[in-house]
Amino acid sequence: MNWLKIQEKLSYRSAGIAGAGGLGSNCAAALVRVGIGRLVICDFDCVEESNLNRQFYFRDQIGLDKVEALKINLLRINPGVIIETHKIRLTTENIPELFNGVDILFEAFDRADQKVMIIESALTTWPDRPLIIGSGMAGFGDSNSIRMRNVGNLYICGDETTEISSDLSPLAPRVGIVANMMANTGIDLLLKF
Repeated sequence: MNWLKIQEKLSYRSAGIAGAGGLGSNCAAALVRVGIGRLVICDFDCVEESNLNRQFYFRDQIGLDKVEALKINLLRINPGVIIETHKIRLTTENIPELFNGVDILFEAFDRADQKVMIIESALTTWPDRPLIIGSGMAGFGDSNSIRMRNVGNLYICGDETTEISSDLSPLAPRVGIVANMMANTGIDLLLKF
């Protein structure tokens, strides 16, 4: 499929991104670069200096809401994309409303309990909609351990073992690989719709 056909097909598709940190911001950038038509992005946090080692933000955006800073950055890539942002903490109650109209959903949380919450909410609410998550991307090196695994409509990207800790920080290279693998998986699914 040529580039123009890919752009045309993706321009009619939408994606939800739960979390605008390392995974979410970089996944969103990849989706916008290939022509996704609409994004719904939810996050409650602000840009901090410690985010700059792996997230799609800039030093002059420190202190801004992540969703608004990300929207500004994404529109610089593709001013035609429709971006709906919500500065909100996601819960089992608001996930169905916020992401109801999207074709595909990306989970991009840091905490395991939040990942479980969105997996359970999304797969219960939309059993036929793909959910793509990231798991295991901390540290550096060993890029070959990162993979995508499919379980029904759940797609898991990462090595599924190297979790973030005080001794194992998330860094741009591995976070970027997983974020782009998530976007690539989503694009593949969206183009097959």
